[in-house]
Amino acid sequence: MSSSILLSHPLSPHLHLPKPKFCPSIASKPSNFELKNVSLRRPLNSSSTDAPRKLRNLVLARVAETEAERSEASSSLIGEDSAEFVLSEQKISSWVYFTLVLGVVLYILDVVWIDNSTGFGKAFVDAVSSVSGSPEVVMLALVSIFALVHSGLASLRDVGEKLIGERAFRVLFAGVSLPLAVTTVVYFINHRYDGVQLWQLQGTPGLHELVWFANFVSFLFLYPSTFNLLEVAAVDKPKMHLWETGIMRITRHPQMVGQVIWCLAHTIWIGNSVTAAASVGLIAHHLFGVWNGDRRLAIRYGEAFEAVKSRTSVIPFAAILDGRQKLPEDYYKEFLRLPYISITALTLGAYFAHPLMQAASFGLHW
Repeated sequence: MSSSILLSHPLSPHLHLPKPKFCPSIASKPSNFELKNVSLRRPLNSSSTDAPRKLRNLVLARVAETEAERSEASSSLIGEDSAEFVLSEQKISSWVYFTLVLGVVLYILDVVWIDNSTGFGKAFVDAVSSVSGSPEVVMLALVSIFALVHSGLASLRDVGEKLIGERAFRVLFAGVSLPLAVTTVVYFINHRYDGVQLWQLQGTPGLHELVWFANFVSFLFLYPSTFNLLEVAAVDKPKMHLWETGIMRITRHPQMVGQVIWCLAHTIWIGNSVTAAASVGLIAHHLFGVWNGDRRLAIRYGEAFEAVKSRTSVIPFAAILDGRQKLPEDYYKEFLRLPYISITALTLGAYFAHPLMQAASFGLHW
């Protein structure tokens, strides 16, 4: 009993325990717990590091695939391919009919409106001129009348086509708009140097070339529906198109942009109050057309128009610069088409025909 107590008492003077001997082989051998900890701290081998690398590559590949899908989705056409002209799909009979219609329209326009002995054009100009002796006021009034009729009938297109049909409404639209447009152009030609001279820059070196180039470019901004001559003449059934390619990638309202370029070029070159009045009226009309055109397309096409609107812009190149519009690599091919080649030829022809146009306008005395 006492021995057991003495052995169990740590302060017992009678207890003589042997001094521990240091054994390097035992002391340096790690325990099982230490072995486990060491194994956890051991550097990863190549097979262990491949797993996260493969996972990361898989995630990056999936992200790239998603971005590619989004890019493809954004680049897929929702609207129509503008200025498309397939020669094999054209019918000779349609173009013969178009030629006959054009001839009849021009003949009627001459007899009913242009010819001073039979038409009402001069009487109309005289009536507007009687309101004011100022050529600036008359010029602005003629532009305003044309704009009111042209945009007003365009706004009534849906209702009108339901009432009398697409072709009949196109004939009505053209039959009213065309005489007013001719009157406005003729009056501008005849009175473009009237009014107050605001500046004179025609002797500035290089200005003529700059103005000529600006006028040439302005006609490349024609709205694509202008190219559909068979629809314009109601040979084919007229449609309201949702264009998306060609010039529409640069601006959703090319007609407005082209008109602004034309007005600025002519105003800078001529530099008087009549030209300034004409430019103010025409630009205001086309700015209204931006709002009215988007409104009409939104009513007709709904979500499809909103999708096209989201990746196009009113201001030229804005959608391209901010990344909403992705130009295809072969974008230039959208302009290498017969309609744009024809516009180029007609624009050059109109420039060289300026003396003939001026002589014809002067002969009307409007």
